[in-house]
Amino acid sequence: MRVALLLSTLAFSVVALSSPSAWAYRDYFTPEQKALLDKIQTVRIDAIALTDKGTADAVPLTELVARRMGELGYTVVREVGKPHDAAFKVKCEQRKTWEGTTAAGGDADLPDAPSRLWKGPACQMTYLLGDMKVKWQKEVRTEFEDAVQAAQSANAGDPGTYAMGKLRDVLEKYDFPLLLAAEWGQPERLLKLLDLSDTPQARKFKIISLLGEMQADEALPKLKEVLKDRDLAKQAIGAMGNLGREGIPLLVEIMNTSPDLEVQAAAAKGLGQLGGLHGDASVVPPLLAKLKDPKIDWSVLTEVAWSLGKIPDKRSIQPLYDLDKKLQAMRDPENVQLKKLKEAVFWAIKQCDTWDQFS
Repeated sequence: MRVALLLSTLAFSVVALSSPSAWAYRDYFTPEQKALLDKIQTVRIDAIALTDKGTADAVPLTELVARRMGELGYTVVREVGKPHDAAFKVKCEQRKTWEGTTAAGGDADLPDAPSRLWKGPACQMTYLLGDMKVKWQKEVRTEFEDAVQAAQSANAGDPGTYAMGKLRDVLEKYDFPLLLAAEWGQPERLLKLLDLSDTPQARKFKIISLLGEMQADEALPKLKEVLKDRDLAKQAIGAMGNLGREGIPLLVEIMNTSPDLEVQAAAAKGLGQLGGLHGDASVVPPLLAKLKDPKIDWSVLTEVAWSLGKIPDKRSIQPLYDLDKKLQAMRDPENVQLKKLKEAVFWAIKQCDTWDQFS
């Protein structure tokens, strides 16, 4: 029984301590290839449109992709013979052709990953670095799977033309240029877009999230500025939790002084991420001080407990046991927040009190 408990605790700790995996596959590049990615400026667009009647006009697709890549400052060429740093390939089909199974796990399970089940209209995207086809693959789909039926319902005429039009609408909204800039390790392009006043709020959310996934430490000064925007503060704090130790004092200050409980909780969570990422136990004392705050909100306290579990430290054991004793005396099966808090404290105790057995 004890062995099973310890194994389950260890498995839980692996999940809790893992950082975003979307950036991890960049590691398969050689240092020389990474250097090429970082310098990508000129991109050749290779677009193709396929309907049930055969090849369709791909110029509208090419123009759309070129315009959107230009938003991030890339130079676009369309001719095959022109010099370029990378080739971005887009294939849009009325009826997606089966290209074999894809690996499960990681990015393969994301909503925009190529689907093995979808047979309707879809655009698949990838890129070439020189002659090398990279693992990066994205796919967008229409809301309907049967283009013929959808075109008839909309009185739209030719199903192929209708499907291509809808796929262009989807590509117009899908932020593949941001994903490529992140994939190529070019945070400066994302930061420049983040700084523009006319960048939509939803796009800023995406940019901040990507900067965190990239672990782009150069983004920290800008993220500090973004904290002044209440609507973006929580997202910025989440990104800071994946950056360098320099963000620790700021996160401590936010956790202790912000009037917004969601922002306090996000800061506490960010401290746990930074402490776990860098093995930095300096986050433990401020987290313990917050743990003992008699006025702390339960939602914030829950994140503090999770964070203490991510940096196993013997100083946390007794305070966590004391809190657990108080919580066990509270009987309220309908209180969801209390249940979450008890789970967080229980897990944190197991991490801190049994850590020596795994080290």
